[in-house]
Amino acid sequence: MSSLPDCPEWAAGPVGAYLERLAAERALSEHTLAAYRRDLGQFLDFCHRRGHRSLAEVDRLAVRRFLSHLAARGYARRSAARKASAVRAFFADATRRGLAVVNPADGVPVPKRPQHLPRAFPAATLGRWLDALDGADPLTRRDRALLEVLYGTGLRVAEAASLGVGSVRNTPLLRVRGKGGKERVVPFAGQARAAVQRYLEEGRPALAREAAGDALWVGERGGPLGVRGIRRVVRARLGSFPHALRHSFATHLLEGGADLRTVQELLGHRELATTQVYTAVTRQHLRSTYDRSHPRA
Repeated sequence: MSSLPDCPEWAAGPVGAYLERLAAERALSEHTLAAYRRDLGQFLDFCHRRGHRSLAEVDRLAVRRFLSHLAARGYARRSAARKASAVRAFFADATRRGLAVVNPADGVPVPKRPQHLPRAFPAATLGRWLDALDGADPLTRRDRALLEVLYGTGLRVAEAASLGVGSVRNTPLLRVRGKGGKERVVPFAGQARAAVQRYLEEGRPALAREAAGDALWVGERGGPLGVRGIRRVVRARLGSFPHALRHSFATHLLEGGADLRTVQELLGHRELATTQVYTAVTRQHLRSTYDRSHPRA
């Protein structure tokens, strides 16, 4: 697929101003802003090629044709839905500011995002795997602590990578800055806290060089272990991705009786609907338990 085009000249100013407002008001990451820029640029270039020369000229037919174009090009439904959402949000802002008369994306059916249920490790299996990481060498101490923190707190991989030594010392709570700059507090106790303490005493001092600074996680060369390094550790130790541990954290809390609102707060989800996908996972767990355990199932 060829590289995506930039905004046409007549739309560049409004799009740039819109993205600046998003950055200031919602503290979105550069990655998220870049995705908005690509999606809006692709749509508005599509409109430009079909004769539109202002935001006010863009109509619902343009949105429908754009979605049909994406389908014909083989875009996944998830990608098409994301692009349609970006267009709708941008034109809602443009309408409020008098740059467009109506929001052309309103009322246009968009492809439903396929709902993939998160894959959670069985609790007992995951516990055995973690307990098996009992070596005393620095890298095993680090990896055990890292996996315990990801599972015990439900942090996103970028949130875990940003932890500093000072943020985990002598505290039962972690203060985490998540998506959109939103801060939340997550309990830090049990196996996660104990494993981190062992790592700080017996692992990190042997690994860290001056370049590590205050970074909690340290790579083999003595510098900070970033997001990609954390992904490599999880892949090597568990054959999976960090997000699988976040899924396991949420699923096992719900299976243990935690309410959905609490899990939403711990995960840092803005919308409850984002967390509700885990209820389907726990329903599957309940059904399989019933089928396995009830004599008349």
